[in-house]
Formats: sequence, C-alpha cells, structure tokens
Amino acid sequence: MGDLIEGFINYLAVERGLADNTLLAYERDLNKYAGFLERSGLRSPAQVSRDKVSEFIFQLKKEGLQVTSICRSLAAIKMFHRFLVREHLAEEDPTALVDTPKIWKRVPDVLSLEEVLKMIGVSGGDDWQHIRDNAMIELLYASGMRVSELVGLRVENVNLDVGYIRCIGKGSKERLVPIGRQARHALSVYFQKVRPGLVKGENPSQVFLSRLGKRLSRQSVWKLIKHYALKAGVRKTIKPHTLRHSFATHLLQHGADLRSVQEMLGHADISTTQIYTHVDRERLRNVHKQFHPRG
Repeated sequence: MGDLIEGFINYLAVERGLADNTLLAYERDLNKYAGFLERSGLRSPAQVSRDKVSEFIFQLKKEGLQVTSICRSLAAIKMFHRFLVREHLAEEDPTALVDTPKIWKRVPDVLSLEEVLKMIGVSGGDDWQHIRDNAMIELLYASGMRVSELVGLRVENVNLDVGYIRCIGKGSKERLVPIGRQARHALSVYFQKVRPGLVKGENPSQVFLSRLGKRLSRQSVWKLIKHYALKAGVRKTIKPHTLRHSFATHLLQHGADLRSVQEMLGHADISTTQIYTHVDRERLRNVHKQFHPRG
C-alpha cells in the first residue's frame, strides 16, 4: 500500500498541482488508512470492501476527530481508490457508495476589535523582536492572510508605496490584498530598522526572518500569536487562523460586501466565506437576547 500511496501523492502533485500542505494532509490520512487495513489483515486494494471503509470512518469518529477532518480523510480515500481504478491497479472502487458525513458549519472563534488592539499593543517595543512581531501581527490582521502565506511572503511581493501585498495561497493561486496605513508603517519600520540586521549570507527572499536569518515556520508564528494573546489578557482559544477570522468578521460587521471579502481571503467558493455571516448573526442574536424585553 505504501508504494501505491506514494504514486498517488506524486500524481496529485504533478497532475493536479495541489498545495504542499494539502499533499501532506492527504498522505497522513492515507497512511493511517493503510495502517488500519493492515491491522485488519488486508494488504491489497482488491480486498477492501465498502463496509471496511465505513468501519474506518466510524473509527475516526470514535477517536473524536472533527467532522471536517473526517471528511478530508474520506475525500483522500475516495480519490485514492478512483486513482487505482483509473490506473488499472484495482478493478472496483469500494468508496463509490460511501456517503460523506454532513459537515456542520461551526462558527469560528474571533477576537473583538478591543482584543486585537490589545495584542497589537503588547507586541510593540523598541527591540528587534518586538518590531518584527508587531509587523507580523499588524499584517495578519490588516490582510487576512494565512499564517502559511505570511511565512512564505517574499520581499518582491510587498509594495508599501501603493499599499498592496501579493499573496500566494492554496494551489499556488495569487491574489492582491490591500493593507492599511498602520500595517504599512509597521512593515516600513521593520524593513528599515530590523530586517537588514537579520539577513545572513545570501539575501533571503522571505520578508520575516528568525534571529539566525532563517525563514520562520508556521508553528513558531502561531506560538508568538498565542504568546501575545496571553500577554494581552485574551482568554479565548487562539488558533493559527484567529486573526484571519477576525479580519473577515470585522469587515462584514462594518459593511463590507461578501464578494470583496471572498476575494481578499482567496476563497474559491463564496460558501466558505459565508461562514462569517453566521458570526455576525450570532452577535445580533446575543444583542437581541440581552436587550429585547421578551428576549
């Protein structure tokens, strides 16, 4: 199974052009699936039945995985078996009649404007790390970019004069996102006072660098975000996309249209962006409950 999975992942990378993060997630899902099949005594795709696939999905549910993660695993498994049939490596697709679990749209956790401003405030300072971190947090909130897009941001994709950045998103799709004067100022200070001192050896293309002049990892940026949230007294659960969710929610709350927010976030389907309208409706529901005499 390992060789078949490797061939499938290579196919997705070359023929479908999927993003690296998606490929890694699919590979993890399929290796877990293969391990389950091997423990069940199945070593060939021809031995897999619809019931066995359903059993694996049920096991993921018992393990407490979120529905979105289960759906992603099932999507990878379905694509894998279709690939095997198409390449004549298997005769039948056991997933053909396996239903996808219903995805319940979960309202994402967002920060209030006051909480965001507190995070920006506590990240400020005169030393190199605070100047860099403040620029990162300002940019994340100003643009709604993903953390993976932030760490991959290149110098040539930043235009402070015009106030735009070019984001390279999922599937290597590009989009232009405007940024406001506060983020432009924070970036300008970082570029002038800090980044030249972080560059080691050959000039790296990434905007944000570590003390050793290396590209920052997503995990390190996430830890920094959690650190400043805690320092600001934010008690909400902080995730890598928290500032991205807050960016979209605050735009819609202040009258931005859904299509514009979709374009800035880089969502291929507007239904993905619509989750943020649920956030605003939840706020209105709470206001109604608190202030209506029969709420």
